[in-house]
Amino acid sequence: MAKRTGDRWLYSTFPISVATGPLGTMVQLFLIQLNGQALGTIYGGLAAAIYNGISIPAALFWGVTIDRLHKRKGLITLSYALIAVALVSFYFDRSTQGTIARYSIISFVSLASASPLNLLIMETEQKSRWAGAFAKLSLVSSLGNVVGLLLSTFWTDLLPTQLVLLFVPMGALSVTSSALSVVMIREPEFVLERETVARRRPSFFARLLANPVFFVTIPSLSDFRRAFRGIRSSLTRSVPLFYISSILFYLSSGLFNTSFVPVMHYYSIPDQEVFGVVLASSIVQTAAFQVAGRLVGNRNLVKTSVQGLLLRGWSYFGIGVSALLFTGPMFLGPALLLYPVSSGLAYAIYYTSANTMMFTTVQGKSAGAALGVFSAVAGIAAMSGSFASGFISVYDGYYVTFILSGVLLFISAVIVGRLPKPLSPDEGVLQ
Repeated sequence: MAKRTGDRWLYSTFPISVATGPLGTMVQLFLIQLNGQALGTIYGGLAAAIYNGISIPAALFWGVTIDRLHKRKGLITLSYALIAVALVSFYFDRSTQGTIARYSIISFVSLASASPLNLLIMETEQKSRWAGAFAKLSLVSSLGNVVGLLLSTFWTDLLPTQLVLLFVPMGALSVTSSALSVVMIREPEFVLERETVARRRPSFFARLLANPVFFVTIPSLSDFRRAFRGIRSSLTRSVPLFYISSILFYLSSGLFNTSFVPVMHYYSIPDQEVFGVVLASSIVQTAAFQVAGRLVGNRNLVKTSVQGLLLRGWSYFGIGVSALLFTGPMFLGPALLLYPVSSGLAYAIYYTSANTMMFTTVQGKSAGAALGVFSAVAGIAAMSGSFASGFISVYDGYYVTFILSGVLLFISAVIVGRLPKPLSPDEGVLQ
């Protein structure tokens, strides 16, 4: 093992987190500025759908690259540098097609650093320090997102007509992370296989938090058939039910999140307040993840997952009803109250409990196949939800999109509730 020089290199991820934290909101608002409310909403849905869809082949490509090159520092530095180029280029090409293309490129290149960061921790830290290092990585990333949203809020308050200019300092922050990676990261003296990330709970959680699409092996058609064919038997239906509930969760998330920023713009809420709502959610989520592990650790995983889904579902439903009743700036009140609950508190509860269940699934004989099937269905569901979101919102109303998102979560909660109850959190429910 390489001589331990501390985990100070983790701070190199802070500037890139500041730069990418508000990116989705920036792109959606920019597309609305370019195309108007209706077309901007549809194009925003298309951008989000392509962003989610690109993550699937990107995870496969960078996974193979990582396994062959074993260059952690190089891939991390390259990822941050390419993100910087893409961010700065937003300012110079202000077309809709160019915006969507660059957003997709960022989706592709950002995954080049996701797994190497996890592996680097495991290759440079003692096992006893892994959990702490992963927790620190997540905290630094979350705090960076918060700072990025705070910066965006002030920027749009002081320069409300210069949103596109914000991409330039965000690009500079990405360059900073790339430079810090060169200086602070040392290539490990020995390397681990990517599969080890899925074998350790802290690394597994950190990796899925960065992006829920993660492949150890490429799943085959027979893997998908095997994953769902046991649904008819009470003895083997746990895994397919879990997959179906996950599909509904990511479909709901794609539907809701893609239209949430546009609806606030539609109701004449200023951009700085839009960023403020997203900022409040990010702060709540960061705080919730600090206690979610302890909260979920001693409780029934199935019950906790259901509670997280119901809390998120009722929040979505409440936002949908509010979008129907408060068709103006008054919508800011329920948005500021319910969005942090759904995307902050409820998400942290569900994420921790559901991924604990998922962790038990990928410890079996077909770990790579199980994780691959989960990643594929999650990515496709998120992509489908994002694609449909813009059209539903424009032609049927934003409130329909949000209420439908809540209903999907209620159905997901019913399905999760049918999973067998484990004797203990460590036993899991999907073994």
